[in-house]
Amino acid sequence: MLIDFNQLNAVTMPGMNNGTGNMTVRMYHDEKYRIIPTVLHAGGSIGLHTQNSGDDMNYILSGTGKAICDGAEEHLSAGMMHICPKGSEHTIINTGETDLVMLTIVVAR
Repeated sequence: MLIDFNQLNAVTMPGMNNGTGNMTVRMYHDEKYRIIPTVLHAGGSIGLHTQNSGDDMNYILSGTGKAICDGAEEHLSAGMMHICPKGSEHTIINTGETDLVMLTIVVAR
């Protein structure tokens, strides 16, 4: 399977899951996967929510931030991956002055 994200429209989403600021994504999804190149803009956050659709994996490409999963706080920077298992509650916050760029993969289970 080949996915050309250059062919997918970029969508800007304000306040994802009651978070702050804006996030821009190009999303591929089917019944098994959601694969999402994600830009969480400076000052933005993805609001605290329960991960119901599957395991949520966020590989950090650039920028800095933090994730809070089931109360445990994790620092995020390039080369790190935050994994939130299905059924867990999490948020991601851009703590830097620049965009937090990540590849998000959600695997249904």
